[in-house]
Amino acid sequence: MSEVLSGKIREKTGKVATKEVRRNGEIPAVLYGLKDNLSFSVCPDNLKDILTAKGQNALIDLNLEGNKKRKVILKEFQSHPLKERWVHVDFLEVDVTKTVKVSVNVHLIGKSAGEKMGGLVNQVLKSIHVECLPVDIPQSVDLDVTAVELGQVLHVSDLSLPDKVKILHQPNEVILSVHLEKVKEEETTEDEELAEGETEATTDAVTEEDSDKKDDSTKKEG
Repeated sequence: MSEVLSGKIREKTGKVATKEVRRNGEIPAVLYGLKDNLSFSVCPDNLKDILTAKGQNALIDLNLEGNKKRKVILKEFQSHPLKERWVHVDFLEVDVTKTVKVSVNVHLIGKSAGEKMGGLVNQVLKSIHVECLPVDIPQSVDLDVTAVELGQVLHVSDLSLPDKVKILHQPNEVILSVHLEKVKEEETTEDEELAEGETEATTDAVTEEDSDKKDDSTKKEG
């Protein structure tokens, strides 16, 4: 099911025009259509509600004034450098009968066994590229990590997706690994080296003491 997003066609473009759009509380946007490109603006709250409910790969019915509805997905966005808001959005019109290539977030579920033993999870791939029909785009890909032990690695082949969704990665690509934190490893090594040094020092001290005793004994006999 598509979500409906309303938009207003922008007759003027450029920096001055886009600043005016933002002053009016809307986000300037561009549609990269199947046959044309259009500049328009959208209400940030309307867009936020859709993406919150359906995720950033939601299939959207874009309702532009004076135009028929277009089936679109979010292509990319630009964020404000200091404030938590978007300043520009691009949409891509899609043909629902043809596959599209999109990026989908990998969502980790649970706490790994390795973490419970003091390990650190290193997520190499936070998102994956997939190909499927627009209606089959997953909101995210869930990956259960609760059974992952220290030193273990999960690969793309460990992901589970519907048959309608094709993963565009090699099966042996690493998704994540669980290992001891480097700092802890270094501390352990330093402690071991220190302990060895203390043992050697103690041995040397005993040897010197024994040597002194032998010297004293030799002097008495003489």
